[in-house]
Amino acid sequence: MPANNGNAGGTRLVIVESPAKAKTIAGYLGRGYVVESSIGHIRDLPGKGDTIPEEYASQAWAKLGVNVDDDFEPLYIVNSDKKSQVSKLKQLLKEADELYLATDEDREGEAIAWHLREVLKPKVPVHRMVFHEITPQAIRDAVANPRDLNLRLVDAQETRRILDRLYGFEVSPVLWKKVKQGLSAGRVQSVATRLVVERERDRIAFTSASYWDLSAVFDTGLASDDPSRFGATLLSVAGKRVAQGRDFGSDGLLTRQDVLHLDQAAATALAGRLNGASYSVRSVERKPYTRKPYAPFRTTTLQQEASRKLGFSAKFTMQVAQKLYENGFITYMRTDSITLSETAVAAARAQAIKLYGSAYVPDKPRVYASKVKNAQEAHEAIRPSGEEFRTPGETGLSGDMFRLYELIWQRTVASQMKDAEGESVSVRVLADREQAEFSATGRTITFYGFLKAYVEGADDPSTDRDDSEKRLPNLTEGQAVNVLELAPAGHATKPPARYTEASLVKELEDREIGRPSTYASIIGTILERGYVFKKGTALVPSFLAFAVVNLLEQHFGNLVDYDFTAEMEKVLDDIANDRAERVPELRRFYFGDGGDGDEGLKDLVSDLGNIDAKEISSFPIKGTDIVIRVGRYGTYLDREGAKVNVPSDVTPDELTAEKAEELFAQPSSARELGTDPVTGHAIWVRNGPYGHYVTEVLPEEPAAADAPKKRVKKADQPKPRISSLFKSMDPETITLDDALRLLTIPRVIGEIDGEEVVAHNGKFGPYIKKGTDSRSLTAEEELLTMTIEQAKEVFAQPKQRGRRAAAAPLRELGEDPVSKKPVVVKEGRFGPYVTDGETNASLRKGDTVEDITIERAAELLADRREKAPVKKAPAKKAPAKKATTTKATTTKAKTAAAKSTTSKPTARANTKAK
Repeated sequence: MPANNGNAGGTRLVIVESPAKAKTIAGYLGRGYVVESSIGHIRDLPGKGDTIPEEYASQAWAKLGVNVDDDFEPLYIVNSDKKSQVSKLKQLLKEADELYLATDEDREGEAIAWHLREVLKPKVPVHRMVFHEITPQAIRDAVANPRDLNLRLVDAQETRRILDRLYGFEVSPVLWKKVKQGLSAGRVQSVATRLVVERERDRIAFTSASYWDLSAVFDTGLASDDPSRFGATLLSVAGKRVAQGRDFGSDGLLTRQDVLHLDQAAATALAGRLNGASYSVRSVERKPYTRKPYAPFRTTTLQQEASRKLGFSAKFTMQVAQKLYENGFITYMRTDSITLSETAVAAARAQAIKLYGSAYVPDKPRVYASKVKNAQEAHEAIRPSGEEFRTPGETGLSGDMFRLYELIWQRTVASQMKDAEGESVSVRVLADREQAEFSATGRTITFYGFLKAYVEGADDPSTDRDDSEKRLPNLTEGQAVNVLELAPAGHATKPPARYTEASLVKELEDREIGRPSTYASIIGTILERGYVFKKGTALVPSFLAFAVVNLLEQHFGNLVDYDFTAEMEKVLDDIANDRAERVPELRRFYFGDGGDGDEGLKDLVSDLGNIDAKEISSFPIKGTDIVIRVGRYGTYLDREGAKVNVPSDVTPDELTAEKAEELFAQPSSARELGTDPVTGHAIWVRNGPYGHYVTEVLPEEPAAADAPKKRVKKADQPKPRISSLFKSMDPETITLDDALRLLTIPRVIGEIDGEEVVAHNGKFGPYIKKGTDSRSLTAEEELLTMTIEQAKEVFAQPKQRGRRAAAAPLRELGEDPVSKKPVVVKEGRFGPYVTDGETNASLRKGDTVEDITIERAAELLADRREKAPVKKAPAKKAPAKKATTTKATTTKAKTAAAKSTTSKPTARANTKAK
């Protein structure tokens, strides 16, 4: 139901995107306003299953949804699940005197507003109502100061949508033909996948280097010192600096020769020679330490910090932030800006003074300037809403909404506080032998400043926090110190760390790839499509991702080129800022520039003959004759025809030569059992992605020498019999007789009342079926032994509808922050899953029962809740029809519109729906 505040003085219809936003805004508007939601976009390019209007159905470009031969005109279809909502909005509009389009103030929101205007065709005045926070004052100001639709923003959004459609619809079929059916390519998601794959390649190519130094503990011997002891590390010997990790390349070799590389033997010998040496302080260097506050949050920094501190995925962060925004707790959460309004600055300073005192707030407000190129500064930074900030305890929030609000509130208040101040100290200690010099560093904080309110997290857990201190004794040059401990210490260089969601977001932003508002959906997509999976917080590429990236790099290099993708973002910014037109840019992308420059997308996907599908999906293991291959049913190793499956839990960088040899050395469960005496076909036991099974090998039919080769459809090809092993069977001991009996399944037992009774082994267990009636069996062995008399007895029993007793949980994880119910891990038919008693979510690749945390479980449950189908309200009974002799007529509304475009963006205001 729309939020209706009466119609005194006329009715104004206000349309927003979401019901939650509509409810909040309705509470702030006075009488005369009706607030309703469009529930997101009401129309889009045709998708899978959409009905193309008859007038366009015969066109070659109709399924693409873009007429590439007519200035890339898009064909828009009203989403099937939005037709009833559109009808509702039209009815409300009939009763309204004015229309306010109050969608978000960004490109996507501007496009939604434009589509609403085009579809609803209002005959009353239309106003664009914009705001960046949902507070009573902000809403009143927005109503009082409307603007026109910004058609340049609409152009930019539409261009992005068409680019993404052309890329996805043209490149994805190439992946289906050359890699695997059902794959998808995306203009930005493919580049993000490439980043993750390249990092894994770096890890695979990495060679670790071992290096040693000495670790010492010194003591001043003075009881007045607090502390009197301090640790130090060997820095140099005889004036030559001891090699550290930074001195080695990824190949494990030194990158410079002016350092001393100690191995274990040399370090141990040096420690022995220093035994009994005297030590004194050679130098003490003190410097003032200053740390400035962090800027308020923008979209990407919020995603990064929520990942580090709260364990949220980028997608989940945006879901929670959306709720906070729609309910009036924070400002708009999709923003590149780090600036605060004067009102917000005053609120932050006032709260800092109230909580920490005036000594912690500078005399003048702090001003932050965005470092993001092409930043969209239409909004403020993400901050608590209102002219006065509510502390987290005053909000009444709980769970994830409380935690994220608290993070935003702390960061905003801290941004207007004073610098943290202190002193950093560097000490050198010299031995009287070997000219061995040791180094120690310390830091003390004398004034915490903004650190009282907020300390930023780090991607590397070993990194010291900004508020950490390391105190050293008050040392002076020439002071003698005693050595308490001296021992050799070994180290090894580490491969580059895998991306986490936080670090991938930062990398995408640093490279200017995509828009910050899209990063959450991009990462979510590559996780859902199986290109990437999580191992802890690390993003690990699948072998399938290697194959896809391999193909794209070799044959569509420009499309996954980082600079090219970033340049496309600049083009979209230029369109939004009236510095470029969409049609020439789309033509250049799709058809090329017509000169000696880069080919267009159309030409790239036209010639696939030179793409070797097998080569694309093959990756030799260095130093071996073993090749990793990505097949239709998973990844396997191939050595001159000998094959072995790669376990799903093996990551690409773990599949070394040693690991591959280990897999080949395992006893093979694939073996020939013998020959079927009836058919003469060879019978084998094999291991597949779903477990062990037996099958027959069909002989190839010889073709006549002069007969032309005919391509037989897969559906028409003869299929071998196949049957899974029973749980009680061992693939190492199964016999030919066992296999032949298994291959009789599904087995016809006989007939009951003229209907065949057939025994099946299904994914839910063994069962027998008669027509449409079925009954579960208690044991798999009954599939082979059941008689027709026994089957009659089973069918005579009433069908069991109850569930089996619930199994005990495998682990208890804690309380879900959303439902407030205990979360446990259970074993299900399809593997382990987490549940809070209301929502179930399967563990994904990389998740294990032993290692999964409550934060990861909460993320899986939240993702599952988002994907759950919306429960439809029960249909109301139609009133009884009155008898009438008049024939009712209806007019069928067209739900598609192809939008015409001219060189001037203002022409959009007069375009008509086709």
